[in-house]
Amino acid sequence: MKKFYLTTAIAYTSSKPHIGNVYEAILADSIVRYKKKDGYDTYFQTGTDEHGQKIQQKAEALGVTPKQHVDLISDEIKKIYKLVNVEYDHFIRTTDKYHEKEVAKAFERLYQKGDIYKGMYEGHYCVDCESYFTEKDLVDGCCPDCGAKVQLTKEECYFLKLTPYQDKLVNYINTHPEFIQPESRKNEMLNNFLSKPLPDLCVSRTSYTWGIPVSFDSKHVIYVWIDALMNYITGLGYHVDGNHDKLYEKYWPADIHLIGKDILRFHTIYWPIMLMALDIPLPKQVFGHPWILMNHGKMSKSKGNVIYTEDLVELFGVDALRYYVLHEIPFAQDGNITYELVCEKSNSDLANTLGNLVNRTLAMVKKYFPQERIVSLAGTEFDENLRTVAGQTVKAYKEYMDQYRVADGIEAVMKLLRTSNKYIDETAPWVLAKDEAKRDVLKTVLYHLLEAIRLSAVMLEPIMPDTAKKIYAGLNTNLTEFTDLTFGKSEGYEVGSCDVLFKRLDVKEVMDIVTSKEQKKEEEQKPQAKPGKPMIDIADFEKLDLAVGKIIEAKKHPKADKLLVFKVDLGSEVRQIVSGIAKFYNPDELIGYKVIVVKNLKPIKLRGEESHGMLLCASDSEDNRLELIQIKELNAGDIVR
Repeated sequence: MKKFYLTTAIAYTSSKPHIGNVYEAILADSIVRYKKKDGYDTYFQTGTDEHGQKIQQKAEALGVTPKQHVDLISDEIKKIYKLVNVEYDHFIRTTDKYHEKEVAKAFERLYQKGDIYKGMYEGHYCVDCESYFTEKDLVDGCCPDCGAKVQLTKEECYFLKLTPYQDKLVNYINTHPEFIQPESRKNEMLNNFLSKPLPDLCVSRTSYTWGIPVSFDSKHVIYVWIDALMNYITGLGYHVDGNHDKLYEKYWPADIHLIGKDILRFHTIYWPIMLMALDIPLPKQVFGHPWILMNHGKMSKSKGNVIYTEDLVELFGVDALRYYVLHEIPFAQDGNITYELVCEKSNSDLANTLGNLVNRTLAMVKKYFPQERIVSLAGTEFDENLRTVAGQTVKAYKEYMDQYRVADGIEAVMKLLRTSNKYIDETAPWVLAKDEAKRDVLKTVLYHLLEAIRLSAVMLEPIMPDTAKKIYAGLNTNLTEFTDLTFGKSEGYEVGSCDVLFKRLDVKEVMDIVTSKEQKKEEEQKPQAKPGKPMIDIADFEKLDLAVGKIIEAKKHPKADKLLVFKVDLGSEVRQIVSGIAKFYNPDELIGYKVIVVKNLKPIKLRGEESHGMLLCASDSEDNRLELIQIKELNAGDIVR
């Protein structure tokens, strides 16, 4: 039996995924279901990426351990995948001990080979994207990918050598045109990244602890991209010592890594080079799918333009959601989603075209031939066209699905369904039913419609599995495999009943529900007012000696991760002040800041460092954000009134 191994990117566990994240899992599921029906021995792996600075910071903000946080998010992702009928064979977590063990061994192996070395990194780091950028990469001083504020970082780290493998990788891509798909993504990698020498890749960090420790240097943790990318082989039972599990021997190399286009560089440059360095065969294909946009903008929780899977399922049902995201996201172009669009598409394609065809046809069979078997006896002038379109549809559908052009495959089936509805108008069964001499013709018309519906259901099963099963039950047929995709294969039908597949929805009513739910969420998320402190009079306030200070030196506290140690120029003197703002600021970026200092605060020692004064800051109610209060025009030593 032919084997087929598909992976998705593993979902990052910083927070709950939105439909833009879940789309990839639904797409993967539809491809695997198709391959399974096409006779392949399939293996589908997905999972969660659970290490990194962003997760550590998120857990600290929530007052839980990183492991507690990722356990919660990982379970939630599994529930969402189950909700939308995603059936995977293995769900890997990068906190799985077997994975951590082999990642550490692989890192050590690469170091022993001389492919990894220790050095110093200085550059701009985006916590949200877990990526480094040069000054020229930044857009208005922010991350070019997500727009978040970056941190100027300088730290000791290990690097993976890329240039020794660059020519080999370019040659592989050129001699294996199927390796990166779609074609536009391949050209992007070759022209934008591989046409010039690759800088070595930072593969460890010392600024946080939530990660897999480097086995021979415990102050370093292995950076996310080596950790995360290794999941595709560790999940199959890859072992650095060569004693691999049977799954690895059977399914590797992967037939396809299905990933978002935004992480294509990591999967088509860094990952292949890692595999080459470890003497592991490369995956057969990396497919960079497009994004689901909302109102034509990339979904972002920080921007507030996200739609969550559960909300869509509640409004439209699982199969309507699966249909929309798989049909409306083209092969190589971004698609758009709004509640209104899903509603309109559900009405036009599912309620009108598919649902109406199935329910109308079964109703006519029940009405005109309640006790008779429906067979083909005598034809009409329109029969040949329907049969021809059916044959063309099966051929086109398979060609598209074999190329992972799922949206095009679905559209091919929709053409057959629209042709079938036209066939009803052309043959007018209600007119034939009035003429006893036309009973055989009527029976044939209904048989042709039932066959077209059967073929459509078989082809739509990977897309809408529950709907397909309902149609099979209504047709009372067991001809549900790809080997049965021949028009006329059924010897006849004795149909059952089928409930309405998709009800028409009122867009206004849907949007009223959406608005109501969003208003409720906003109310629930409003911060609760905290009890105020006791009232004071002006005499109490005048006891504070506030002055402008200029930060002339800033560094991390040697014994406390949350503290920074400052030297502050107050005009007449320089003070050392310790402040708990390390979570929010990189010390290097604060040099030159003019801030407000409480001068007459009694000196204290914080973890062994004297602090004489306080820097005034502002924070949100949950202490998730904090900003130093800056003074632009005044000078160091000026009095604050």
